Amino acid sequence: MGELMKNLNLFSFLIIFVSLLSLSKSSAQEYTQWNLPQGAIARLGKGKINEIKYSPDGNTIAVASSIGIWLYNAHTGAELALLTGHTANVYCIAFSSDGQTLASGSSDGTIRLWNIQTRRRKTTLAGHINRVRAIAFSPDGNMLASTGIDDTVRLWSLRIRRLKKTLTGHTDQGRTVAFSPDGKVLASGSADSTIRLWDAHTGQSLETLIGHKRTVTSIAFSPDGQTLVSGCDDSTIGVWDISTGEHIRTLTGHTWYIASVAFSPDGETIVSASWDNAVNLWNPNTGKRLRKLKEHTGPVVSAAYSPNGKTLVTGSHDGTIRLWDTQTWEAKNTVAGHTADVKAVAFSPDGETVASGNTRHTIDLWDAKTGEHKNALTGHGWTVAAVAFSPDGSTLASGSWDNTIRLWDPETGQHKQTLSEHWDYVVALAYSPDGNRLASGSNDDTARLWDAKTGTPLHILKGHTGDVRAIAFSPDGRTLASGDGNDNEIRLWDGRAGRHKLTLEGHRNDITGLAFSPDGSTLASACDDRTVGLWNAYTGGNKQMLRGHTTYVLTVAFSPDGGTLASASWDMMIRLWNPETGRPKSGLIGHTGYVLSVAYAPDGRTLASGSTDGTVLLWDMTRFRAKTD
Repeated sequence: MGELMKNLNLFSFLIIFVSLLSLSKSSAQEYTQWNLPQGAIARLGKGKINEIKYSPDGNTIAVASSIGIWLYNAHTGAELALLTGHTANVYCIAFSSDGQTLASGSSDGTIRLWNIQTRRRKTTLAGHINRVRAIAFSPDGNMLASTGIDDTVRLWSLRIRRLKKTLTGHTDQGRTVAFSPDGKVLASGSADSTIRLWDAHTGQSLETLIGHKRTVTSIAFSPDGQTLVSGCDDSTIGVWDISTGEHIRTLTGHTWYIASVAFSPDGETIVSASWDNAVNLWNPNTGKRLRKLKEHTGPVVSAAYSPNGKTLVTGSHDGTIRLWDTQTWEAKNTVAGHTADVKAVAFSPDGETVASGNTRHTIDLWDAKTGEHKNALTGHGWTVAAVAFSPDGSTLASGSWDNTIRLWDPETGQHKQTLSEHWDYVVALAYSPDGNRLASGSNDDTARLWDAKTGTPLHILKGHTGDVRAIAFSPDGRTLASGDGNDNEIRLWDGRAGRHKLTLEGHRNDITGLAFSPDGSTLASACDDRTVGLWNAYTGGNKQMLRGHTTYVLTVAFSPDGGTLASASWDMMIRLWNPETGRPKSGLIGHTGYVLSVAYAPDGRTLASGSTDGTVLLWDMTRFRAKTD
């Protein structure tokens, strides 16, 4: 009987263990469905990290990101919620001292106050002109201070939820604010290189601290309120005596922009985070560097101590949040999934995978059905600006600002070959329909044709006088189109021999995107002149110029059935057009950054869009078609 019970207990444990693993995997991807814009079915990536803060009880970490505010369990790193509503990048966040309210400031010019328990917006404070760069609660929770690129510091009464005072004196955009622990003094740092101290109740200017030579990016008071530490974008850190305004010392050791500074809760350590990928720990009394944490592989943009001082959290543009044990300085946990600007997107021929190239120098591969991150291909030395699958799906090509093209096995992630004939950024790629040729466009003013199987250069297509930012093959592979960033021309070439056939003129600015209709009769072009061009692909005649975007149009894509043309723009909008009539069908709104790329799935049921908000959105085009056609 004992042996039987032992086996039953073991069996029960295994069932529970497997169930937990399944639950963990399920919940790990659940966030791809949170707070999606209308018409979207998934969000790939969590956006860029801008600032990190601990809740006063130490149980929650809040992350200001390019798509909203993420809330994480501070002990497990599990995603708790995504707060959305801002229409642009969220730059800054702050918890009230009782932990019941979270404030967020955004590029949309507003500050939102959130109820942490219900995770709902309480109110919106409007008044800043454009971007809000920093916010801070007073210790008693009655006031909120904010600053932004309108050069002002603002004090808000949270009792009446209205602006109390506007503090003027800085001569350039505000970057950082902090209240003293007793709430009597407000400090602000600015791009004018100064730190100003204000009476937090009257708004009267008390003193100006001069010593930095460039933008003051971050400030923090010591727990006793006697010392102020400041970070500067010239890589230096200043330490100041608040009672006298004296500059005590300068801490040097970083090699780039200081993004964040903070005191430990006991006041014995200063932490600094920098764009040099490092986190430094300093003794505030001697200025001696105590330790350097260099595990991040991208700029470290924020650092914060837990209230009990036992954990330090850091966030980086490498897409990770790291939690450090302050006794051993070992990483306790790493939260991944945050992303960088998405420059290019492409579907695999079977529609199962989405590839995205980004400014973090990598290509991310995503499961198009589940949103699961499958792989990250590393090797490029700079931004990946173009991605393209071979027609048989066996190869993924990527073009980079490191001037190279890399060929990959998308199943294994193995690097196959590097093509390095271009001498400037590679920004456009396209495979011929038969998969035998690969075309590339570069800022070296040339398009090139390559043997896609061997990587052998075939032809250099000369004639453009500016960056070749767009390239596309016709469906029969006989014609290659390339777009110029200087003479505003589109050139048509023999897709095999590389001979120039026609020049299309009519746009008034850089050609940024090209796509042939599935039947090959129409060529669509995206342009910085805010228009989408439709051209007769055989004669080169202009059919129509489509207007509606309010700023640069960056890319175009035809649906596989040819019934819809999608265009993406810096206006953060994807427009859908009827290519026969030129009439707009509708628009897809949901990104909080410029939309840089779009691509249809092979079956036309899904559209992928990549943005500077660091995410790829997948849109349900069947639902859209049912509503509009």
